[in-house]
Amino acid sequence: MPKSANILKAAAASLLLLALSACVQPAPFAPRGAGQQTGYTDRQLAQNRWRVTFTGNSATPREQVEDFLLLRAAQVTLAAGGSHFLFDSRDTQAKTRVTAIPEYEPGPYWGRGWRFRPSFGYDPFGPDVDIITTTSFQAYAEIVILTDDQASHEPRAVDAKAVIAHLATPPTASTPPV
Repeated sequence: MPKSANILKAAAASLLLLALSACVQPAPFAPRGAGQQTGYTDRQLAQNRWRVTFTGNSATPREQVEDFLLLRAAQVTLAAGGSHFLFDSRDTQAKTRVTAIPEYEPGPYWGRGWRFRPSFGYDPFGPDVDIITTTSFQAYAEIVILTDDQASHEPRAVDAKAVIAHLATPPTASTPPV
């Protein structure tokens, strides 16, 4: 097979991989269903205490995952009859996955196919692989739901309605930051 055909095959494979990776969209703000890996969850721990999480995919930036956690905490607060909430604990974890994909290299006389090393033995330059690293984020928090009276005595209280007003609609390019 001519060398130009090999280059053309490699370029086509790279283009296909690039096109497939462009199809990945950030995780939507939605409840996590059975068998799903992205979305929000919430669980009541006590009368005024909840655990809230949001898990994104590899296309969801950390900031968006944390904003969705904040938005869900505000929604839970209003649904539970509160007006403000307080973070008791909060964290964001990163999950990184590394994948090694072997390159397809046809050899001139020792064989063709997928391989990690030359079929004649030792390769001093190491295996021919593409390394793909993907990171996804999960944010979680325990919140304490407060009434208006309780919130007036707590300087760290977060106004649930204000959070929803700021985060429910994504900012546009013409909207200046507040």
